[in-house]
Amino acid sequence: MKIDAFTHIFPKGYWDRMLRVLPDGRDMHKRVRAIPSIMDLDARFRIMDQFGDDYRQILSLGSPPIEAFPDRNTAELAKAANDGMAELVSRYPERFTGFVASLPMNDIDAACVETVRAIEELGALGVQVFTNIRGRPLYTADSLPLFDLVAKYDLPMWMHPARGADFADYVGEKKSHYEIWWTLGWPYETSTAMAHMVFGGLFDRHPAFKLITHHMGGMIPYFEGRVGPGWDQLGTRTSDEDYTVIVKSMKEKGKRPVDYFRNFYADTALFGAHEATKCGLRFFGVEHTVFASDAPFDPEGGRAYIRDTLEIVERLDLSPSERRAIYEGNIRRLCRLDQRERTWKASSSMKAA
Repeated sequence: MKIDAFTHIFPKGYWDRMLRVLPDGRDMHKRVRAIPSIMDLDARFRIMDQFGDDYRQILSLGSPPIEAFPDRNTAELAKAANDGMAELVSRYPERFTGFVASLPMNDIDAACVETVRAIEELGALGVQVFTNIRGRPLYTADSLPLFDLVAKYDLPMWMHPARGADFADYVGEKKSHYEIWWTLGWPYETSTAMAHMVFGGLFDRHPAFKLITHHMGGMIPYFEGRVGPGWDQLGTRTSDEDYTVIVKSMKEKGKRPVDYFRNFYADTALFGAHEATKCGLRFFGVEHTVFASDAPFDPEGGRAYIRDTLEIVERLDLSPSERRAIYEGNIRRLCRLDQRERTWKASSSMKAA
């Protein structure tokens, strides 16, 4: 089976509510309104059918983040999204392996409540967060309760980049030009969030934390030299804070900063970039890589990224067991899918009896 671990959809009920709250949103909000298969199931199924009966998807909400909406709407929007996702998975188990819960990250207490509801009542495989919370860091003392809660469940956290045109390319400008905010800004966002987690102590606090970074870990694999020897010298370029104590603490544990970055998981959603996929795979390793396409955000409305990513995974120099691990084994392990399927089958048999 080929389980596409990071695809995006808007359940119909959520879609309608989202458009009522923000009917003419900008940037990514504009983008999603132009993709039929992000909401139209018939269009989506026609695309999925092109890739055989062994192709499945894990569903997550597309951009913009729920916390981008007004405060009064976010908790209810998250519930609507997750209820809709659970219904899709229940109605089409032969299409959708599961869903990732959406959260109102502007309110961490509400996000924790929704995490419990989505996992325990709706069967969510984990939660999705974005790389910043309304321009503030994702990983802070305020958001620790959510990270602690997800660690307790021992389920993955999917991390999606977020940035809009209002984040200028230069300090002296008012906006980003040429969609640099997306092309270059999103990989930077991912890398920055990862760095805050590493140096903020996430993996010391929760060594086995399962965080899946979208788009093969942003910039990190391709800047291994700067992440490696460069950050071994952390603090030598800073005048107003003493960062050297962080590196010393890591050395006492027998680790370097780059070692912590390899704790993340990464997906193959690189839009058909073969060499970049090889580089990311070398950095994270087969056991920390999952198959994902980012469908349906390609120029063909959903099929191109699936097709191109499948072709790349087939071209990689991998053993059959390694390829199976990327296609389904790793995500099954992370989400404990085999255990969930056994429980579901036993429950179904009992109901039938």
